[in-house]
Amino acid sequence: MNMLSTRLAGRAASIHPELKAPAFSQAYLRRRTFASLSLAFSAPQGRRTYYLGRIYARGLSSSSTTTTPPSLSLSSSSVENKDPKNPNHSIYISTSTDPYFNLTYEDWLFRNHPASQPLLFIYRDAPCVVIGRNQNPWKEVNFAALHARPEVKYVRRRSGGGTVYHDLGNTNFSIHLPRSSFDRHVTAQVALRAVCALGIEARVNDRNDICVGPNKVSGSAYKIVNTRAYHHGTMLIATQLETLGDLLRTEKETMITKGVASVRSPVCNLQQFSTSLTHEAFADAVVTEFCKEYGIDETVCTVHDTADVRRIEYIRKGIEELLSWEWAYGQTPEFTYTIGQSFAWGDITADIRSKHGIILECKLQLTNTRINGDASGAVIALARSFEGQRYGFPQDDAYALSDVGPAVDVRTWLQAAMS
Repeated sequence: MNMLSTRLAGRAASIHPELKAPAFSQAYLRRRTFASLSLAFSAPQGRRTYYLGRIYARGLSSSSTTTTPPSLSLSSSSVENKDPKNPNHSIYISTSTDPYFNLTYEDWLFRNHPASQPLLFIYRDAPCVVIGRNQNPWKEVNFAALHARPEVKYVRRRSGGGTVYHDLGNTNFSIHLPRSSFDRHVTAQVALRAVCALGIEARVNDRNDICVGPNKVSGSAYKIVNTRAYHHGTMLIATQLETLGDLLRTEKETMITKGVASVRSPVCNLQQFSTSLTHEAFADAVVTEFCKEYGIDETVCTVHDTADVRRIEYIRKGIEELLSWEWAYGQTPEFTYTIGQSFAWGDITADIRSKHGIILECKLQLTNTRINGDASGAVIALARSFEGQRYGFPQDDAYALSDVGPAVDVRTWLQAAMS
């Protein structure tokens, strides 16, 4: 390490002790990872800010040498029998396709891996729809299409962002870093260089998505806590795009939610541009670019979904949480939904308000009706019986006020509208 880099690294360590060696390798300090890292300290003249990455980059001469780790092949001896119950490795690749396991294992790594060290996790999931932490599933997911495909799971992940579809034609990558050096633009470049290394001309758009031409091939989400952050993203290699479209196509303009809405974008698969491209080839390319970016010289830890791993208390409880109604639906932000319907006996409008997956209000307005007062009262009472119930999970016994007539029509309509 030259004199300038030594002085700057020392100054960084004096201000942020978590950056002391050996937290970062020489190659790691040379990279642009620090491009967004600002280190501020008080001086007699006032508060000054040093942008370590930019100063350091200018200080390196063209003759400076860097240590670049060799390209890693997932089919080579670089994959060793490392213990997946040890969160201290740098690179993990899961062989499991269980989305509940993979998302929980990712979160376990995030919480237990040394905060000062970079980490890469790669995995694939069996078919599933995955919504963001702060999203409304009834706004994002076509549940009628989902229920018609019982093999497709529904999951709420722990990070923000929009709704995505996973299957074995999609590869997920997750890059974890210290919060102080986290830069989503840099991590996006790691994935971008992996795609380009496979002979496909791609770019990163202003939303930090990876695109080929006008179409998106990778979307991203992020999670940031006190000392750590991660960027995880999808990579569409050979996913079932028709299924993706069916499951994520909803038309509920009158549903107003306080949650995060997905941004719809046209998508395509990488195999459209390279028919022989595989999950293994992309994973290999991401590992190589990750090692180059962060100065990692370490073999891959292969993660199998075994009883030993599932016995880790955090993982066991995490999987249980993802499967629970309280997490999957009960975390839904407050929303309102106004809908209308015409029947042979009159017109009706429903105003529904729900929070944390519970129906708080269900008010009906009847117009142009040709029913008597008793029937109208039964319809109004039916609407009130929805209140306090779980949205999207009708309990017929609670609404069985009548087996015929307008109340049954309204019950059937509301149950379908809330699915």
